[in-house]
Amino acid sequence: MRETALATDAEIDRAKQDPEFRQQLLAQNLDRLLGALTKLRGAKAGKAESDRQIREGVDLAVKLSERLHALAGPAAPSKAHRG
Repeated sequence: MRETALATDAEIDRAKQDPEFRQQLLAQNLDRLLGALTKLRGAKAGKAESDRQIREGVDLAVKLSERLHALAGPAAPSKAHRG
């Protein structure tokens, strides 16, 4: 993927039609977001603007993660949840 754009119009159109590609695109962007958050946290810790950006980035990361989990479908119950 490119460093400047999260997704092209063509990729968005393809993601609408192809669930596997959509999941891949979301995963790639989640990885990029987490990398950017890591850099931001280390480089500008403590500044009000960077703190706000980190909070927004974390909120977005949670949303992307939720979408990825939804695309993956229901997971089998883990042993910890079995009685």
